Amino acid sequence: MENYIWLIPLLPFIGFVINGLGRHILPKSLISILGPGVVFVSFILSVMVFFAVPSGPDAAPQIFHFFDIFNFENIQIPFAFQIDALTSLFMLIITGVGFLIHVYAVGYMNEDEGFGKFFSFFNLFIFSMLILVMGSNFLMMYIGWEGVGLCSYLLIGFWYHNWDFTIAARKAFIMNRIGDIGFLIAMFWIYKEFGTLEYREVFSMLTTANVAEGALIGITLLLFLAATGKSAQIPLFTWLPDAMAGPTPVSALIHAATMVTAGIFMLTRCNELFDMVPFTKGIVAWIGIITALITATIAMRQDDIKKVLAYSTVSQLGLMFAAIGMGAYVAAVFHVLTHAFFKALLFMGSGSVIHAMGGEQDMNKMGGLRKLMPKTNITMLIACLAIAGIPPLSGFFSKDEMLLNMFIGSKAVWIIGFIVSVLTAFYMFRWYFMTFHGELRNKEVHPHESPSSMTVPMMILAVLSFIGGFIGIPAVFAANGHKLNNFLAGVTGVHEGEHSVSASVEIILMVALLAFVIGAIALTYKMYNGKTDGEASGIMKLFKNKWYVDEIYQAAVITPTENLGTFLRKYVEKAGIAQIVFGVGSLSVFISKQTKSIQTGNIGTYILLMILGIVAGIGVFFFGIL
Repeated sequence: MENYIWLIPLLPFIGFVINGLGRHILPKSLISILGPGVVFVSFILSVMVFFAVPSGPDAAPQIFHFFDIFNFENIQIPFAFQIDALTSLFMLIITGVGFLIHVYAVGYMNEDEGFGKFFSFFNLFIFSMLILVMGSNFLMMYIGWEGVGLCSYLLIGFWYHNWDFTIAARKAFIMNRIGDIGFLIAMFWIYKEFGTLEYREVFSMLTTANVAEGALIGITLLLFLAATGKSAQIPLFTWLPDAMAGPTPVSALIHAATMVTAGIFMLTRCNELFDMVPFTKGIVAWIGIITALITATIAMRQDDIKKVLAYSTVSQLGLMFAAIGMGAYVAAVFHVLTHAFFKALLFMGSGSVIHAMGGEQDMNKMGGLRKLMPKTNITMLIACLAIAGIPPLSGFFSKDEMLLNMFIGSKAVWIIGFIVSVLTAFYMFRWYFMTFHGELRNKEVHPHESPSSMTVPMMILAVLSFIGGFIGIPAVFAANGHKLNNFLAGVTGVHEGEHSVSASVEIILMVALLAFVIGAIALTYKMYNGKTDGEASGIMKLFKNKWYVDEIYQAAVITPTENLGTFLRKYVEKAGIAQIVFGVGSLSVFISKQTKSIQTGNIGTYILLMILGIVAGIGVFFFGIL
């Protein structure tokens, strides 16, 4: 492993450099091979790592040291990789799903004039995410953390000639900076308390370092603040729906395989730290489940085909955070994996539809596409069944495990999670029926199936969405069916998977949820099969207007800040600072004019002044006068 592990992040970085420098020189055919190709080779190497990495309860991580970032007397921070089961799993998700999205992007972005630049940014995104998950310390995670933040800004605002897209990119960048400051402060605090940023050393000292409880609470809350930024939780979730301004492959990459999963990875990586602070875990659970509920209700009344998926992503991430708050780290990671499959597929499908509809994203103008786009239709149906939690598709297994842990940990959290899961089935099949069923409502377009470069990755993800859940079969169905529990036990602990409910209760919970989900799908079919929504009123108007969160932020934060800036500019900068600066200048001019008046050119005057100066100097020197 040591001979090739360094190539996994390096290859996408090489792709970034070559595609970036040669964006105006290299032909599209070469970029189409190079961009996805470097990620594919990284995926093959990641598969090799996956099968070679130690797993199980007693597995120790493997550390690969390359050089020192800092090497001073009191601080040593290496550039090193920590490879364990958790890292290897995320490497597979990032490079595997990332490769399929790269291939899809070849077809989607083929006509774009920024083709080379796009794949340069795409490769850099993969590199940054790999650094984030492979690093052996908090500083390397932070480097990758900032890297994906930069790439998200570049890709969301890729079509920068549209001012609205530029604003969306700026919003994502600024809101992520809020969380990133939390990460930065937490990192300094960790070093102050533990004297190191290495994961192994920090976690090994948790029980022996005599760190005050207040410090642990502060560190974990700051890390969670960072996670709310990257993974779009309350109050920092509004940037993610606006990120739909970027090209659809960007949406698929951000929402499925890379950026938004960073928060889940970080909390799982630091599970030993968070387990020491039940207070913070409670906050994680409630912030997550409230985010899931609010964004699920918003998704129910969105008409933009990508906005529905965006709010769905935020909602699913909320469920993952709620599971982590219950201590169910494996369940959250399991859902990260299955979610990567069907959410990447859903975004690819939406891109396929947008491509076929000539750029149209309003579902009210679609309909009837199942006959015109059969491959897209069947793959989207599979993805919707998976995210709704219909067995035996992947979403059923991962979502059931999260909800079971919520039921064990907090009945109130479980009830909300149950409602969110039913709402998920409702809004996703509303999305499906409005888009693919009925008759085409916009007669001015002539939709057609997307090219193979787009549909083949969709079909592969459809297969993974169907079978991906079988790595986590519940114990109630198979005693040793949950392979992921044992695989991640060395990172998350062997307590994962131990349930305090009987098999009959677990089955009842499954059947109850499945019944409500099927009922929600049937209701959606009745309401939206070839139909659209009427005028929103009452609570539905609240949902359609996204709970007015953006308006609240505008009134409570943005407008007061702008007003303060206007006040400071008018009364402090112009009337105060500027006047002082101008006054100093005016005073200098006045003094220079007065000084100039004594330069008469009269030699007698100069001699008199010189004599007076000499007398004054002698007086000071000898008599101390003047």
